[in-house]
Amino acid sequence: MYFDTATLTLSCPNRPGIVAAVSTMLFEAGCNILDAQQFDDTETNRFFMRVVFNRLETSESYEAIHAALDGIATRFDMNVTLRQKANRKRVLLMVSKFDHCLADLLYRWRIGELEMDIAGIVSNHGRESIASTDIGDLPFHHLPVTRQTKMEQETAVWQLIQATNTDLVVLARYMQVLSDGLSAKLLGRCINIHHSFLPGFKGAKPYHQAHERGVKLIGATAHYVTPDLDEGPIIEQDVERISHRDTPDALVRKGRDIERRVLARAVRYHLEDRLILNGKKTVVFTD
Repeated sequence: MYFDTATLTLSCPNRPGIVAAVSTMLFEAGCNILDAQQFDDTETNRFFMRVVFNRLETSESYEAIHAALDGIATRFDMNVTLRQKANRKRVLLMVSKFDHCLADLLYRWRIGELEMDIAGIVSNHGRESIASTDIGDLPFHHLPVTRQTKMEQETAVWQLIQATNTDLVVLARYMQVLSDGLSAKLLGRCINIHHSFLPGFKGAKPYHQAHERGVKLIGATAHYVTPDLDEGPIIEQDVERISHRDTPDALVRKGRDIERRVLARAVRYHLEDRLILNGKKTVVFTD
């Protein structure tokens, strides 16, 4: 009888025998492979793989599987992660005054679409700024920031991340630029959402700027945060065609919809271990 599920992800220099070594190890440990995806990047000569498997009551323990994986990782110079599905990731949500992405993520969490534990909600504004969103009894942390207090505020954010054992930080329209230091600490575990006009329409009211230029497509991009502003590895994107009939308010409304669905998909991919960093890019094993 199968009684639990886990996901294994790996990346390493490409060479013969990787798939055979992993599948043989799981077979010998008494595990059953449910899904397997792989990608060979011929440009970088790196290999990427995601395997979902479950265990029998007679299977080896996870400690034994980890030990076997360590041997394979050493042999093939692998970066390996192994997570049991029951060990849900803890997520810290950060928001400013625009709460449409926050509201959408909370809804998807409540209906079970996003399998995560919410470590808390952080805002640089008071709770009244997101009064239209029902956050229930979730911990809310008001951490105001100014140019003069940015380092102190980010220290408080980092301490909160550590104290809550946060696995992933989501900038759900958090309208502050993280410092290089905090961005580096959160490499590969902080997701941001922004309109795809960057860098063409920087600054305030990007949809109004787009309307003035008569754009025909609007969109949004979810990416991992890095010290390079808005240039981190892209996770997910989407666009919507518009016309001359669309007002700036219509572009804002359509932009909110795109931002919500793009961020939700990016967060789900991360939660389900479907993302592997590949230099300045990501490998995304979609379902």
